[in-house]
Amino acid sequence: MLLDLSAAFDTVDHAILLRHLEVSYGLGGAVLSWFRSYLDGRTQFISCGRLSSDPTPFICGVPQGSVFRPILFLLYTADVLRLIERHNLHPHGYADDTQVYGFCSPLSCLELREQMSACLDEVALWMQSNRLQLNTSKTEVLWCATSQRQDQIPTDPIRVGGDLISPATSVRDLGIYLDSDASMRTHVSKTVSNCFATLRQIRSIRHCVSRQVMLSMVVSLVLQRLDFGNATLVGLPAYQLSRLQSVLNAAARLVLSRSKYDHVTLLLQELHWLRIEQRIEFKLSVLVFHCLNSLALSYLSCDLLRVSDMAARQRLRSSSSSTLVVPPTRLSTAGHRAFPVAAAWTSNSLSRSLTLLSSLASFRRQLKMELLIRCFPDLDSSAYDPI
Repeated sequence: MLLDLSAAFDTVDHAILLRHLEVSYGLGGAVLSWFRSYLDGRTQFISCGRLSSDPTPFICGVPQGSVFRPILFLLYTADVLRLIERHNLHPHGYADDTQVYGFCSPLSCLELREQMSACLDEVALWMQSNRLQLNTSKTEVLWCATSQRQDQIPTDPIRVGGDLISPATSVRDLGIYLDSDASMRTHVSKTVSNCFATLRQIRSIRHCVSRQVMLSMVVSLVLQRLDFGNATLVGLPAYQLSRLQSVLNAAARLVLSRSKYDHVTLLLQELHWLRIEQRIEFKLSVLVFHCLNSLALSYLSCDLLRVSDMAARQRLRSSSSSTLVVPPTRLSTAGHRAFPVAAAWTSNSLSRSLTLLSSLASFRRQLKMELLIRCFPDLDSSAYDPI
C-alpha cells in the first residue's frame, strides 16, 4: 500500500515537532534552542501587485528550500514506521512517501487485508492527532503475485479509514511503474513513449544547434530518463529490452545525423554508449559496490554475502575469493530477478581486478571500459578514456 499525505511538509506543527525532538530523540539545551530559533518567528503574507496582506505567524510547515526540510519531516513522522512494525508489517519511507508491505500465502489474503486495514486505521488516527492528513483519494493498493497466480489476487477493495480503495494493476512509486506481476511492462511502455516524444521535439531543432549541443540535450533529456531506475529491469525478457534499445538506437542516429538504415553498432561504438543490457549491468554493479563498501542502506547491503565471509569456507581455497554467494531460488523467472541473486550474478561476472578496487571513481571508469569491450570487442581501448 502506497500512502499519500496532503500538503505533508506544510502541515508539520512546530510545537509538536519540538516536543518530538525533545522526548523521542533526547535533544535539549542549546541544540533544542537552535531548532526553536530556526522555526519560530517566521511570518507569511500574500502579495498582489502593490498590495500585501498583513503578516501572519508561521506556526506550521518546515521552511522550503532548506536541507532541514526533509530531515525534520522524517523525524516528525518516524513514529509512523514503528507503529506499522507493531502490526507485523514492513514500512518504507522516503521523504513524504510511505509504503506498507505485507506478504502471505494465497489462502491468507483475507487476513492480510484485515491486518492492513487495522494498521492504517491507527496510522490515520496518529496522523490526525499530529495535524497530518492522510489523502485516501491518492492512496493506492497493489497485490503482487507471479503471472501464474494473477487469478488468485483479491479484487475486493480495502478499507482505509472510512473509504474503500480498489486494488490497482499498476502503481507509480518514486518514478518507477510497478505491475502486479512484476513484469515492468508499464514502466517500459511509459519510458519508451516519453523518450520518443522527447526525441521528436529535439529533432525539430536539429538544424539550429551544433552536434555537441544536440548530444548534451539527448544525454540529459533522453538517456537520463532511459537509465532512471533501470536496475529494476534486470532479467527482463529480450523483447522488452529491445524496445528500450530502439530508443537508444534512435538517439544515436539523431546525434550523428544518420538515417534509420545505418547500422547502429558503429554509431554506438563511436559515441561510446553501452547497450541497454550493459547499462543495466553497469547500474547494478555500482549499486553492489556501494553495498560492499558500506555506502548503501542496510536493507540492501545485508542481503549480500561474500564467499570468504562464510564460516564453512574459512579453510578452503575460496576463502580468499571476492565472489558473492548466490542465494538459491525456487522460481527461475522472478527469483533470478531478486536483488540478492541478480547482484551476486552480476558482481561475479566482473573481472577480479575490478572487484578489488576501493575507489568509486576508478571502479566506475574501469567498469564502463570492461562493459564497452563486451559490447564492442574490436574497440580500441587505448584511444578511449572512459567517463
